[in-house]
Amino acid sequence: EVQLQASGGGLVQAGGSLTLSCVASGFTFDDYAVGWFRQAPGKEREAVSCISIPHKDTYYADSVKGRFTISGGASRNTVYLQMSNVKPEDTAVYYCAADRFFDCSMLVQLTRPHDYWGLGTQVTVSS
Repeated sequence: EVQLQASGGGLVQAGGSLTLSCVASGFTFDDYAVGWFRQAPGKEREAVSCISIPHKDTYYADSVKGRFTISGGASRNTVYLQMSNVKPEDTAVYYCAADRFFDCSMLVQLTRPHDYWGLGTQVTVSS
């Protein structure tokens, strides 16, 4: 079965670190842009970060620049989001999405459903 799975969430203290993983089953990310989105209760979904393997570009929301790092794994079916110096406002459910042949500007601005969308993982930052 072809799908995405996000994992790695949990409870972390402010100032701490956490690494999320997005794993593809049934395909690799060689031709894909992979993005991380988050949604907090009562707030709109926000594009957090993206990496486009075919276009070799990355994207970070202003709110996470300098604190989060996105990278592809050597296995070619995993993308990581390293979160450091986390803040309470980073608390949300984090989702990953993938779109074939996209660059990151296309992925973060997409208004139709993504090619693949994974179940979320909860990140809670305590103050």
